[in-house]
Amino acid sequence: MTVTEAVRQRRSIRAFLPTPVSEATLREVLDTARWAPSGSNVQAWKIIAVAGDERDAVVRMALESMGTPSLANHDEFPVYPPNLWEPLRTRRFALAEDMYRALGIPREDKPARLRHVARNFELFDAPVGLFFILDRRVAHGQWAHLGMLIQTVALLLEERGLGCCMQEAWAQFRPQLAARFALPPEEMVYCGMAVGHPDRAHPVNDFPRDRITVDELAQFRGF
Repeated sequence: MTVTEAVRQRRSIRAFLPTPVSEATLREVLDTARWAPSGSNVQAWKIIAVAGDERDAVVRMALESMGTPSLANHDEFPVYPPNLWEPLRTRRFALAEDMYRALGIPREDKPARLRHVARNFELFDAPVGLFFILDRRVAHGQWAHLGMLIQTVALLLEERGLGCCMQEAWAQFRPQLAARFALPPEEMVYCGMAVGHPDRAHPVNDFPRDRITVDELAQFRGF
């Protein structure tokens, strides 16, 4: 598989097979991913991988915490601004509608849609969860570099026939995750990632995707 093939076919996987992923495979992926770009090589990050009983404990913690007042501080670093502007709002809305259409959940069935959102915190039944940890004292440049690490992990998983879903939704459980992982005060969970073998037959993994065109994306000057 070429890098181009991996980039083009990678997608967020939201239904996984129960097939386990070995520690050896994850170690191999992360041993390569650690060469992702890092400004001035500071590498202000780490990854916590959970499987088995530890994975189940993290899922249980999240499900038990949903709707509790302790989540009031989850807006420290919101995933999306409160009033997303156009055309970003329309793009986000269109993706959600395509996904729910594939799942057979109509717009008026809000409880079913909320139940699907909650599936984030079951890792969509993936056998492995990765949690990307960042030192909160670093500047925004290091946040961008963490994104490069996350993308590198995703492409390496794709190369091995695995799939993943990058899950910023876990940000709302930062305090609980910090306690669970015994993180020092200066460290925070940036996001989670569900990892496993994709269920290729599930419609949520097969609905059409869209991207803006190259002309919308880029300007070419001086060529």
